[in-house]
Amino acid sequence: MTSHIQSYKTLALVLGCLLVLTAVTVGASYVDLGRLNVWVALAIASVKGSLVLLFFMHMRFEGPLLKVSFLSTIGFLAIMIGFTFWDIAFR
Repeated sequence: MTSHIQSYKTLALVLGCLLVLTAVTVGASYVDLGRLNVWVALAIASVKGSLVLLFFMHMRFEGPLLKVSFLSTIGFLAIMIGFTFWDIAFR
């Protein structure tokens, strides 16, 4: 029998956090924060995506080259989303 890199307890805890963050996302959709609604939703989604990537896709145990390539991809995506917000804000 092979052992997992992470224990089932850790994976269950991460799953619980993801479910709580999903409830927070639903709850935040009912709160009117004005222009911050999009930023709050993006922040929650980023945390959820990071948890999935780190724990379920085992990015924590990858080498530095893969981590740098992933972070540069995320940086490029952030720039593109920023340009989109900037374009919409100044129309």
